[in-house]
Amino acid sequence: MPTSSPAALLLPLALALPPAAHALCTSDGVAQPAAVLERFVSADCADCWRDRTTPEPAAGTIAVDWVVPGAQGEDAPLSAVALEDGRDRLQVLGKPLPARSDAVFGRRQGKPVPLRLAQGEPFNDYIGTSMVLRAPGSQPWQAWLLLVEDLPAGTEGSPVERHLVRNVFRPEWGTTAGRSAGALAETRAMQIHPGTRPERLRLVAVLADARGHIRAISRTACTP
Repeated sequence: MPTSSPAALLLPLALALPPAAHALCTSDGVAQPAAVLERFVSADCADCWRDRTTPEPAAGTIAVDWVVPGAQGEDAPLSAVALEDGRDRLQVLGKPLPARSDAVFGRRQGKPVPLRLAQGEPFNDYIGTSMVLRAPGSQPWQAWLLLVEDLPAGTEGSPVERHLVRNVFRPEWGTTAGRSAGALAETRAMQIHPGTRPERLRLVAVLADARGHIRAISRTACTP
């Protein structure tokens, strides 16, 4: 019989602790973005991270920053924060891997969909996360749950504030086979990679329908 990891065993507790025990970090009551600006930087291009022409999000838009693998592999100057998931994200967006940098803008379409996020306290290099779609209907969904680190302008020479993607989870919501009625829910312990400052971690989720149209963009905020 398979055994659960310590992180998985502690996850329900981490998410259930009362507000007095830790900062409460959810999407409840948070003004949710109407659009997302995804900025992709090649791990080969340290200058791209410091580029003063980096596009910034307009009002009502959230930016997320991906560092994607470069041709130099582990020798690339930004390889320590590069994610293979960034390559997958570009493929979904129909974009090639950039030699330097690229940006993709996406706007929420149609009737808003209620997508709730919550995160727990960091513990042993993991953080508990949850994502709940309350009214999934009968269609398949494409969901991306991003663990991002909020980095103020000036970090490593960046001229703009960054929301660096540190980890990714994609739930199996792309099929309706065997789906029970009610909400779709995922509870997951996500690893905190070396070099990350846990107090700066937040969740961002992008939910698209079967046609690839963005139906929800959610983010967490933390209150004492």
